[in-house]
Amino acid sequence: MIVLLTGCAGFIGMHVAQVLLVRGDTVIGIDNLNDYYDQHLKVVRLNRLKTYPNFKFVEGDIADCMTIEGLFATEKPTRVINLAAQPGVRYSLKNPHAYIQTNLVGFGNLLEGCRHNGIEHFVYASSSSVYGANTRMPFSVHDNVDHPVSLYAASKKANELMAHTYSHLYKLPTTGLRYFTVYGPWGRPDMSPWLFTSAILEGRFIDVFNHGKMQRDFTFVDDVAEGTVCVLDHIPTGNPEFSTDSPDPGCSYAPYKVYNIGSHQPVELMTFIKTIEDALGQEANKNFLPMQPGDVVATFADVEDIKRDVGFEPKTPLASGIAKWVAWYKSYTYGA
Repeated sequence: MIVLLTGCAGFIGMHVAQVLLVRGDTVIGIDNLNDYYDQHLKVVRLNRLKTYPNFKFVEGDIADCMTIEGLFATEKPTRVINLAAQPGVRYSLKNPHAYIQTNLVGFGNLLEGCRHNGIEHFVYASSSSVYGANTRMPFSVHDNVDHPVSLYAASKKANELMAHTYSHLYKLPTTGLRYFTVYGPWGRPDMSPWLFTSAILEGRFIDVFNHGKMQRDFTFVDDVAEGTVCVLDHIPTGNPEFSTDSPDPGCSYAPYKVYNIGSHQPVELMTFIKTIEDALGQEANKNFLPMQPGDVVATFADVEDIKRDVGFEPKTPLASGIAKWVAWYKSYTYGA
């Protein structure tokens, strides 16, 4: 296949690209290499991908309509994976316009590109943040998710609604993936594993929000990449038993699906920190703080749908994943 992959220089994007490239697909990667975090990290990720002969990179912004139109016309992709987004819950409080441009305008440009170019399947990153104020655990794709608590979450919910519209109107097969707290090698500097690890090694205090009384469904990036590609190969056809009298948010009469990708094993924040401390052989200095605006107390993924439909479930234990993360971090940061 020829796969158009947006956000290819990103954390998850690089890993997904590698899975596709290793199995022999052609990957057309686009990324704007913005300065939301250290651009050097993005360039190093990108350079790894450029070692594959079946990879082509285009520097550009998905929010630029002409760029996207030209990319579809020139490269003629078979399927599309959209991992380009302005990430971060807390940053959405500071710079909401970045989320509107990339996560809404850019997403719309990609849908139009898929519509007009006969794309077989459009797979896109949603987020566990769409569950917002929900407290019933585990989070299920069959639950209503109409109460987001951050603009980032709202933009991801909007993506799901936009995708469904195109699946309905134009029979475009679309699948949204609600990723749950992804971590691992090549992770972002603004994410908790990096923040915790760097602070512990440098003897600085780490910020522990909600006084540590939080849970996250931490999911290793290799599992996320594998699941994403498995879903790409599984094109939705629509549910003939879908009831419009009692609509199920997790499916549709249209060729549309959403899936959770999570470990299905929520971990206490203090346990997560302890796992990093054990891998480093060093204890953290902790600064306990109240809950942050836009954050949620717990996440917990119900993954029965993706197991049933796609035959995929994450398999990396937390201790193993953190060990790989720490080894990569030391190598990248200190050359150890």
